[in-house]
This record gives sequence, structure tokens and C-alpha cells, in this order.
Amino acid sequence: MLLLCPLLALIWRQHTNKGTWAGAILAASGLYFLSITEQFTIDFGDFLVLLGAFCFAAHVLVIGWLSPKMDSLRLAFIQYAAVSLISLIIAFVVEDVSLNGILQAAVPIFYGGVMSVGIAYTLQVIGQKTVHPAHASILLSLEAVFAAFGGWLILSEVMTFRQLSGCALMLSGMLISQLWGYFVYIRAGKK
Repeated sequence: MLLLCPLLALIWRQHTNKGTWAGAILAASGLYFLSITEQFTIDFGDFLVLLGAFCFAAHVLVIGWLSPKMDSLRLAFIQYAAVSLISLIIAFVVEDVSLNGILQAAVPIFYGGVMSVGIAYTLQVIGQKTVHPAHASILLSLEAVFAAFGGWLILSEVMTFRQLSGCALMLSGMLISQLWGYFVYIRAGKK
């Protein structure tokens, strides 16, 4: 998604600066070191994640386009309603839906609906009123860093030097994309 957002943004005539491109490349490199093994393999699950990255990049661009044009809470509600309806239809087509299954999964469903969707995506919609979609995608990609950090902190997982380097590259990419304007301003002030 890191490089997809600026690339797809070009199709929609949303141009970005060199700092964003540099940040996206650094963050994508970091994500590569954080998640791809030394065997350089891609399985079906990884392919689905790549496909999902295209969808999520399109989502970030659409939200970046729509959020300044309408009320954030209304946009978030429309988004939830659409996703809920589509998910419900797919569940009845693909899954064996039962009341017992829903009751057993009630806590994770509630948590995912309220915390992940209700709060997180609402904050994304509000934040994207003023943030360029490419910057938003770089910031959102830090989810992988927080997941790795959480695995280390909570599950006592060990991070390799490769994974730590990936986290550092992702953080560097995020900082460069966000601070590029300040670098340009400072450099212009010294001339």
C-alpha cells in the first residue's frame, strides 16, 4: 500500500512531493525487511494481502477525496453500513451462519466492530480531512511496526536484526514524508 497510494494518486491527478516518495520507498523497504523471509517466497495468503493492499490504497485515496467534501461522521457511518451489508451478504453465501456461532464470537465481533472499525476508521476519516493520502498510507503502515512491537512486549517474541532494521526504515520513511516540508523550508531559508 505504501507505494500504491502515491502511484494510484497519480492516476487521480493527486500529485505529491519528493519527500513523500522517499518516505514511501523507505517505509516499503522497511516493511519488506519486517515481513518477507530470507527465502523470498510468496504464498497464496501473501498474494491475498497484496491484493488487499490495492483495495486499501484505493480506500485511503477515496477517503482522502471524500472526507474534505462531507461530514466525517456521516462518511464514517455510510462506510460502516456499506461494509456491514456486504460482509453480511458474503457471510450468508460463504459461511455457515448460526445463532450459536454468533453468540460464541460475540465479544470479538463487538470489539472488532467498536474498536477497530468504529473508533479507528472514524479517526482515519477525520484525520484525512487535512492529510495527503500518501502520508496517511505511510502513517497507517506503521501498524506492522506496532504489531511487531506488541509481539515482542506481550508475547515475548524475539525480533531479528533484519526485523529491527525494517522497523527503523519504516519509522525513517514516516518521519521523512512528514518533515520534508520543514527540510525544504530550512534549506530555502539558508539561501
